[in-house]
Amino acid sequence: MYELLSDPAVWASFLTLVVLEIVLGVDNVIFISITASRLPVQQRRSARLLGLAGALVMRIGLLASIAWIASLTTPVFRAFDQQVSWRDLILLAGGLFLIYKAATEIFVEVEGEEEEKALKAAGFATVILQIIILDLVFSLDSVITAVGIADHLEVMIAAVVIAILVMMVAAEPIANFVETHPSTKMLALAFLMMIGMALVADGFHVHVERGFIYAAMVFAGAVEVLNLVRARRRRARRRAA
Repeated sequence: MYELLSDPAVWASFLTLVVLEIVLGVDNVIFISITASRLPVQQRRSARLLGLAGALVMRIGLLASIAWIASLTTPVFRAFDQQVSWRDLILLAGGLFLIYKAATEIFVEVEGEEEEKALKAAGFATVILQIIILDLVFSLDSVITAVGIADHLEVMIAAVVIAILVMMVAAEPIANFVETHPSTKMLALAFLMMIGMALVADGFHVHVERGFIYAAMVFAGAVEVLNLVRARRRRARRRAA
């Protein structure tokens, strides 16, 4: 243990992995926040914390089963001249589910209150189940990233734990901000749609660099911030007039 703590390379991989896990976890937090928003106010915080706790347990479990993770990339059958593995199937299913979920939420936002009331009929258990399904996909992506960067299981687990704790702290402010600003919620749903499409592409062995997606979202987010500032200033001018 002392050798790990005194090795600068280990610390460098640890810090890099923490940052990457937080970045990769943003889409998870957004999905959990939007899904939990369909619950009564008093249940939302519990759903967010349970969802992130589930993600933590899943990621540690997957990290402890690195040999099994490696076996997921072994082809199980061939289709359309491509080898298909369990990892491909998981990414395809997760991506399609994320696209469906984002599209459903966008439909509700556009169509109005009647559809929103129908969607809010989902109970606590249903919301948690949806979160668990996507947690599995996001956790698989996260663990594969961790295995590619760090060499020591202890370093991977520590980085994942810290990243999830940061996300637990950030989840409520993100959820409140998204809920308060409808245009930001639409942007977040578009972000989830893009992530879902990237997961489907990965399932078909067409890798889309996440850096391009995150760069596009950062740019769109910056534009949205400018729009919010402009709207706030307009309201202030109207009150002053």
